[in-house]
Amino acid sequence: MKSPDAIVIGAGIVGASCALALTNAGLKVLVVDRGPVAGGTTGAGEGNILVSDKDPGPELVLALRSRDLWFEMQADVGDTFELEAKGGVVVARKDDTLLKDFARKQRSAGVIADEVDTKALQELEPYLTREINSGIHYPQDAQCQPMLAAAQVLRAVRARGGEVLTGATVTSILTSAGKISGVVTSRGKFSAPVVVNATGTWAGEIAQLAGSHLPIAPRKGFILVSAPAPRMINHKVYDSDYVANVASGETDLQTSTVVEGTRSGTILIGASRQIIGFDGSMNIDILRRLAAQATSLFPALRDIQLLRAYRGFRPYAPDHLPVVGEDAIVSGLWHSAGHEGAGIGLAPGSAHLIAEQITGARPFMDPTPFSPRRFQVGAA
Repeated sequence: MKSPDAIVIGAGIVGASCALALTNAGLKVLVVDRGPVAGGTTGAGEGNILVSDKDPGPELVLALRSRDLWFEMQADVGDTFELEAKGGVVVARKDDTLLKDFARKQRSAGVIADEVDTKALQELEPYLTREINSGIHYPQDAQCQPMLAAAQVLRAVRARGGEVLTGATVTSILTSAGKISGVVTSRGKFSAPVVVNATGTWAGEIAQLAGSHLPIAPRKGFILVSAPAPRMINHKVYDSDYVANVASGETDLQTSTVVEGTRSGTILIGASRQIIGFDGSMNIDILRRLAAQATSLFPALRDIQLLRAYRGFRPYAPDHLPVVGEDAIVSGLWHSAGHEGAGIGLAPGSAHLIAEQITGARPFMDPTPFSPRRFQVGAA
């Protein structure tokens, strides 16, 4: 496919979702990635599809629509990626005033957020420490296996006439008179009037190749994975300070307790955030802190063996909003990046926003807050 209608750079779940949305809109799509499918941030993700951690505003609107689109995408391509509407439980260890105020604001924006007392918490999570007596139940929160999801979505793209080229590093972006004309990769040159940059943490590098600019930086995080265990955690359960850490711009290490089970029986434990560039080293002190926080929330975890730990890099934008839209300088260059830890959850919604604008359809929401143009020098 030397001259597709659109080229998507990135074979993670964000790129896969963009490719599917464009394919379903009738475009002939080529996906290129320098590594394997889901070889970047997607492969290091927990699979979170959350509405519980977002303030009322444009990102929450995107999250609510994207959450529904996940289940529509499942119906479209087949259920092989462990998509589960498991729900979330956010707990307050001490004062629950801020947690309840946050839930009240979310309810006004269309989120289902039910206050639960000690008895209800024990029914939802029987192994939760008895020291917790207040929380919010978010039944709309969901989870998937993101690597399986990206692979299944790209299989559907191939089956519908698209192509996926892995091991193809983009070495230059071709432009003519300020418009996209194609890309050059280590596996050949391809012409197209549309290029979608879905390269996550590396999106700034792709923008730079095109003569543009995106202030995307890596925000490092660790995940612990237990050995398969009997089911003891029913929801995604996390401390209320997780929301503040997500919204924080601090570069120093931040951790908050996040615990959830998977269909395979493993238990995922997070979460840490730190802006230290592409430092891929392991940090045992951080892993110990995450384990200690998790066992303080679920004491029974002390008897569960850890299987492994891994790290990844979230694509961080300075204003904490995704970057979804056409480039400020280069016409035909579109970006879907900067989602930080919400890229998996927001992937199909972002893809639909991109596809609707490219094809001239009416977007399901105002895309302006996510536009890359907000980073243009002199932009209001």
